[in-house]
Amino acid sequence: MVEESAFWEWVAVEILRHSGIRVEELVELTHLSIRQYERPNGEVIALLVVAPSKSERERVIPMSAELFHAVAQIIRHQTRNGQAIPLVTRYDPHEKLWSEPMPFLFQRQLGTVRNVIAPHTILNMLARSCEEIAETAPAFVGTKFTPHDSRRLFATEIVNGGLPIHIGAALLGHLNLQTTQGYVAVFAEDIVKHYQEFLNHRRALLPEDEYVDVTPEEWAEFEEYCDKRKVELGNCARPYESSCQHEHACIRCPMLQVNPKMLPRLAEIEKDLVLRRKRTTEEQWFGEIEGIDMTLTFVRTKQADAARLTRRAPVSLGIPTTRPQSTCLCPGSCL
Repeated sequence: MVEESAFWEWVAVEILRHSGIRVEELVELTHLSIRQYERPNGEVIALLVVAPSKSERERVIPMSAELFHAVAQIIRHQTRNGQAIPLVTRYDPHEKLWSEPMPFLFQRQLGTVRNVIAPHTILNMLARSCEEIAETAPAFVGTKFTPHDSRRLFATEIVNGGLPIHIGAALLGHLNLQTTQGYVAVFAEDIVKHYQEFLNHRRALLPEDEYVDVTPEEWAEFEEYCDKRKVELGNCARPYESSCQHEHACIRCPMLQVNPKMLPRLAEIEKDLVLRRKRTTEEQWFGEIEGIDMTLTFVRTKQADAARLTRRAPVSLGIPTTRPQSTCLCPGSCL
């Protein structure tokens, strides 16, 4: 029990400090949160996809070696019996709703019941550790550490490390309605490129023993997984070490990431579906029309998404300027 508790405390601290996510987002992570991204130069990057919490947009965090190592350890821990991560439900106290059964990463068995670890449990773990440290290190008496402290440290470190502020905002999910309009065209490649440069810069400044490397076995497993996800039209984005849940019906699958180079092939598929629908209507095979229409909808949606990638260009944010100092002497506050 002590070893199990220590494991969850360790992975929680590692993920919080290397991702900057909120504790609510931490316990909401699932097996589906682990994706891959292939850069234009062919390099494959592991991504952590964070579902909306306080913000209303999903965001991706390129995983550093330390973050990937912690996530990989959770998956190994949860699948050590050769089985898939169990599907469990989680109660959201804010929404006051139960989730659908999902492969949550932060779940554990207590007695005969398997539950998702609650945010306050993570807080209690950290508080207990602070007290234990203070017993042998008097300088830490009264020190409190919360999950949100990791988020503040992460934000401070990336800004001081030279990461562009809008990339830092995208990583942290700090985009409000006004700034979202200016940053909406910041694609994953922009985030990945700058964040990788930041990680390399940070590693060069701090002692080598501050960091761990992904083991060859862990990365070999991930690369093998990525190779098996390459399909005709692009890449399958289903998460690391998970099976296909859509019977390989890729055109209809939301996990299919279409390569823009395959737009001509999508056009061929659309043309074939239109001809099939025409014949289906003529032959009055009404049982097939609905299915063809649904597939056509997916094809056209994926065409639009792929075409949008080909048009995406850098966004000019302009050069910051200082606001002229006001000379108003009125006692009120001027707008």
